[in-house]
Amino acid sequence: MDRHLDWLRQSENDLAWARHSLEGGFFSQTCFGAQQASEKALKALCFSRGYDVVRTHSLFRCPDAFPAGAPAEIITADQAGRALEAAREIFTIVRNRLPDEAETS
Repeated sequence: MDRHLDWLRQSENDLAWARHSLEGGFFSQTCFGAQQASEKALKALCFSRGYDVVRTHSLFRCPDAFPAGAPAEIITADQAGRALEAAREIFTIVRNRLPDEAETS
């Protein structure tokens, strides 16, 4: 069963979540949502091209990703904004490489 469009739609939803997090001042959560959106968009592309297993994992949001401090205390609005913009670019590139039926709202 080809579910790449499910992955793409979820990626788009994660982008919306990240945008709302940025607007709410939750910068580490913005980065997490942006990472999730990017990863799911890339998985959509892989699945659309016939890959049956795609494994990825990132733990940058965990406290031990930094020498000291919690990510919520370290990540800035600028960093979160850049992460969200990068995720949007990845989503757009992936969407443009998928067949026309990949149009999302």
